[in-house]
Order: sequence, then structure tokens, then C-alpha cells
Amino acid sequence: MNREKLMKMAGSVRTGGKGTVRRKKKAVHKSTTTDDKKLQSTLKRIGVNTIPAIEEVNIFKDDLVIQFVNPKVQASIVANTWVITGSPQTRKLQDILPGIINQLGMFSLQSV
Repeated sequence: MNREKLMKMAGSVRTGGKGTVRRKKKAVHKSTTTDDKKLQSTLKRIGVNTIPAIEEVNIFKDDLVIQFVNPKVQASIVANTWVITGSPQTRKLQDILPGIINQLGMFSLQSV
């Protein structure tokens, strides 16, 4: 390789000016733990309590249903706040209706 090409390649990996050490690997910063810590401290401040033994949470939107299976549910009645943690699945109402028909009241059945 010629000297010009080497200098061009070496110039792109420096972290500072001339005379500084070249980095061997690009550092990847993860901010998810920071966001999670902030969220947990905020939830602690408003006083959420864990609600045990919830097997399923369904959130109805028009003809779609966002469904959480075995979620972690926390609530603060004073702050009127519910926190649902888990992996959601978006499904059509027609697909899950036979399984949840016993959970719906008479008013809900008339509107469906």
C-alpha cells in the first residue's frame, strides 16, 4: 500500500487530533437502562402497586385488539394510572371474539 492511502485510512479512525490513540472498536452506548431507571423512579414516585395473577390484558381499538398475555400490571388508583408491561400482539376482533365473549358485558355485546 502506498503512504497516501494509509494516511487516509488512519485519519478516519482517530478519536481526537494528531498524536492521539486510534480506537480499536467503535463504542456503542446503550441508553435503555437509563430510560428504564427513569421510568421506574417515576412509577415509584406516584406510588404504583403490582397487581398479581393477571393472565391477560385486552385493549380494544375500533376493530383491532392489542393483547398482552401474562403481563406485569401495576396500578395507582390515586394517580389514575395503569402500567402494563409485556409483549403485545395486535389481533383482529373477529379472531379473538370466541375466547373473550364471556368477559364482555351485555352493553359491550350490543355494540359489537
